[in-house]
Amino acid sequence: MIYHITSRANWAVAQTQGYYRAPSLESEGFIHCSTRHQISGVANELYRGQTDLLLLCIDENLLGAPLVWEAPDHPNRGKSAAAADGSLFPHVYGVLNLDAVVAVLDFPEIESGFSLPPNLP
Repeated sequence: MIYHITSRANWAVAQTQGYYRAPSLESEGFIHCSTRHQISGVANELYRGQTDLLLLCIDENLLGAPLVWEAPDHPNRGKSAAAADGSLFPHVYGVLNLDAVVAVLDFPEIESGFSLPPNLP
């Protein structure tokens, strides 16, 4: 299982289009994803203060686009604290087919930051 953080608005667009296309697909050529271990670090580093977030739970075996495990790459940060351990991140090189998304969870920030939803698959 891999995970992607998105806004409710972007997910609503995906529901009407029949596929999900993150803004990073246009700007960087892939959709940023995380492992279970990486979610909180990424969220706390990049999404603080955002209140409309969802966590897409993606079965990588159902992806229609290529999945590549790579070093972190984000235009708005240097060396990521979320990847300080040298972990590779899952990047989806194409649109995300909706049938690969097996769960969509609310992902609110609490006072201490983001933490994993209790019902995370």
